[in-house]
Amino acid sequence: MADRNSRLSVKRKEKKKPEKVPEQQKKDEEKRNGENEGAASAEAKNSDENGEFQPIELPPFEIVTGWMSPFYFKFQFRNVEYSSGRNKTLLCFRVDTPGGSADPLKGYMEDEHATAHAEEAFFEQVLPNASQECDVTWYVSSSPCVSCAAKLATILQQRKKLRLCIFCSRLFEWEEPEIAEGLKALVRAGCKLRMMKPSDFLHVWEAYVEKEDQSFTPWEDCQENYNYYVEKLADILK
Repeated sequence: MADRNSRLSVKRKEKKKPEKVPEQQKKDEEKRNGENEGAASAEAKNSDENGEFQPIELPPFEIVTGWMSPFYFKFQFRNVEYSSGRNKTLLCFRVDTPGGSADPLKGYMEDEHATAHAEEAFFEQVLPNASQECDVTWYVSSSPCVSCAAKLATILQQRKKLRLCIFCSRLFEWEEPEIAEGLKALVRAGCKLRMMKPSDFLHVWEAYVEKEDQSFTPWEDCQENYNYYVEKLADILK
């Protein structure tokens, strides 16, 4: 693990989800939405004028590995059915190489449901070597969106030496047909998709959280919510 005083941060414009937020946060979101709408209008104008899509340049990811705060973990990873206020994706990763000659690469990433999400940023910034043979394990606060599922499926099809296992705290908008199809395609591409059980939350707490002398006890409905999501995932993948 890298410096305990640093952490990996991925900041982007927020992807909206229905949720209750404080008044000031609401104002900030409205401002950001206005900026997004302006960017979309400029993008459409470029497309009309030039007859093709003109991408908008986005700022680079800031890559700093480190330890997650206990608050982030307890709030963002809680496996509730409705993720009100949880507008980030937290991704804890472990990369193991054959032979075990080197210590596993470990850390975490976060985003704000941006145009480019933590899942995509991982392969762009943390593991860009397409020829590297490795086993990648993720513990994520929310399962991939449609776009990320498609990109991950493509990466797995291209990187034959890569094996990916994703443990999800919650299923993101699992009721939407396109989300379900994206998760199915991801599994068909070779990804192992699992829900996080109580022992997995404890593992993340021990391996990725700046806990100091704090101990972790799974919340009261942790097992119940795990059972709920396991059933939903099984229905999606059957």
